[in-house]
Amino acid sequence: MHNTIRINSIHELHKFLESDLVLNPQITIIDFSKTRYKSNEEYKFTTELYCIFFKETMCANIRYGRSIYDFQAASLVFMGPNQIASIEANENTEHKGWGLFFHPDILRGSNLSSNIHEYSFFNYETNESLHISTKERGILEGILDKITIELEQNIDKHSRTLIVNNLELLLNYCMRFYDRQFISRKDINKDVLVKFEKELKKHFSKNNFEEKTLPEVNKIAKNLNISPNYLSDLLKKETGKNAQEHIHYFLVEEAKNQLSLSKESISQIAYNLGFEYPQYFSRFFKNKTGYTPIQYRQLN
Repeated sequence: MHNTIRINSIHELHKFLESDLVLNPQITIIDFSKTRYKSNEEYKFTTELYCIFFKETMCANIRYGRSIYDFQAASLVFMGPNQIASIEANENTEHKGWGLFFHPDILRGSNLSSNIHEYSFFNYETNESLHISTKERGILEGILDKITIELEQNIDKHSRTLIVNNLELLLNYCMRFYDRQFISRKDINKDVLVKFEKELKKHFSKNNFEEKTLPEVNKIAKNLNISPNYLSDLLKKETGKNAQEHIHYFLVEEAKNQLSLSKESISQIAYNLGFEYPQYFSRFFKNKTGYTPIQYRQLN
């Protein structure tokens, strides 16, 4: 039976890990080698905090979907508030690495507060971690050192601004490194792209019209064993279109095919494609093509 651990604050996190004194109630950096927490239990973990876990590896494997890929670099895993992760702990395991944890409150009033949703890797699955080189690791740890200096100083009117600015810098570097990872794993990405297109074609095939539903990013991502955000970001890097834009493209093309090749009513075609109401279909089609379904049919 899994134990579920809920952590609502930086103080609760330090208490749970039996870590050193809290320097700031809204942000902390924890060296896992210095924590005193030991357990051989498997448990589920959720928190109100944003979490960045750094794990050192010498020569390890990572499971990506149903495939395993080896890498020889350190890795970063990101978690947003209220996500749930399963952790398998072993009291005999030597803990290496660090964690950066911050509460959303520290971002209030900053540009990062408005832009935090753009860092979509906080909603990736743990098997979609960021693998960094020695040089990239040095860059991130240099930024962490600056945050640590601010945490160890007496708090003044500049402290929060400098901490948040460095935090944003770190996240921007992580975004750059993820872009690099998407490029360096082009063969893997192409495999995902092919599978994604197969899922769409299968959905729009005649044999599947009885489903009468619009294709959903979440459902397709689940079938591909990756997170919706990772799928969308991967497609955006590879094709310039995110997952929803791809779905809309396929939807328009299938609509064009049916309007041109069948004599079914507009209402029936809308129903075939998964639209609950014909007017929604007509509005969608005109928005994408500039023509109503009736106008497009007349042109063809």
